[in-house]
Order: sequence, then C-alpha cells, then structure tokens
Amino acid sequence: MRSMVQKLAEHPFMTEFVDEQLELIARGAGEVEFEEGAFLFREHEDADRFYLIVEGSVALKIHVPQTGPVPIQTLSAGQALGWSWMMPPYKWHFDARAFSPVKAIVLDGEYLRRLFQDNSEIGYRFLRRITMVLAERLQATRLQLLDVYQVAT
Repeated sequence: MRSMVQKLAEHPFMTEFVDEQLELIARGAGEVEFEEGAFLFREHEDADRFYLIVEGSVALKIHVPQTGPVPIQTLSAGQALGWSWMMPPYKWHFDARAFSPVKAIVLDGEYLRRLFQDNSEIGYRFLRRITMVLAERLQATRLQLLDVYQVAT
C-alpha cells in the first residue's frame, strides 16, 4: 500500500516538493471520495481545505445574478482545487460539484497555513504552484463571463 507521501509525490501539483517537505505536508492530508453529483463545496461556505484530484472530474460554477449558476471550468485528475482557505474571510468563491465519481487527496487549510508560517520554503513553493492555478481560474472565469455577457446583450 502506498503511503500518503508517495501519493502526494505522484500528483502533478506537488512536483516541486522534496520528500522531507512532502512528509510535513502529508501530516495534514487525507483521502476523500465523492459520488457523481455531490458537492465538494459551495460558494460562500467556510473554506478550510485544498483538493488534489486523483480520479474523476469536478465542475466549477459561479452564481451570476439573473442568470443563475454558470459553469466556469471542469477540472480532472492531476489538477488542484480550492484556494479560498489561504486568505480571509476563508469563504469559497465557487461551487465545486463532482461531475463523475471523484477520488482526491484533501489537505487541511488551517494546517497548511501554520506549516507555511513555520516553513517559508514550503510556503513559497506552494504559493508558486497555487498562483498558476489562480491564473488559470481567472482566465477561465473571464472567458465564461464574456460568453454570458454576449448572450445577455
């Protein structure tokens, strides 16, 4: 049976981390599964975790006034999900719903924040990776909202 450190090392998001860092990160990690249609989280709820998708796909949606939920992006195995735990007010900015059965590694957000304070190298590497995720999400959101705006006019 593979250890959590091995599982983390195999995920593309974690490629910049060395074994000693993965061991520290693994202390705040677990595994979760979601059935198709289950919510991983909902917009405006408390954000306290970070997901590394191992299997399946997750649809991200944002609520747009007078339009309702608008799909932003579909994430699949090898991608990371959830950055709202990093900064106050620690609330989710999207809905995340399993588009198919999902297996993921889940990391405790509070544990990660404490770890980053104690180990700036891990924090720096993590922020470098999460910045790429944020840029991708912002671009996807921008394109979706442009589509919504064009339909509405």
